[in-house]
Amino acid sequence: MKIPGPDHPITITPEPRRVRVVVAGTVVAETRDALRLEEASYPPVFYVPRRDTHAAFFKPSARTSHCPYKGDARYFDLDVAGTRRPDAVWSYEAPYPAVAAIRDCVAFYPDRVDAIDVTD
Repeated sequence: MKIPGPDHPITITPEPRRVRVVVAGTVVAETRDALRLEEASYPPVFYVPRRDTHAAFFKPSARTSHCPYKGDARYFDLDVAGTRRPDAVWSYEAPYPAVAAIRDCVAFYPDRVDAIDVTD
């Protein structure tokens, strides 16, 4: 486990705007309780509470990965109206303490969904 620091900063802040994720014209997640995770020089990622997703569209994937700063991730395909988006979603079921706030949240690859809208 690596600890975020000056050489690899990670910040997690509440996102005050509404975050909505759309696939095949269907909203698969929508919340005003998203978290914005900024890590090193990567683009920001919005983590959406599971309670604000439509779980019926999420299908467990065989893919997993490991981040030395966040822990083990599992992935989900999105299956919406006959459209399947492989490994479009990930979550950290047991994130490391430094990023514990993202527990019970999911994040979406922007290039695997039709839109991640962030609006007031």
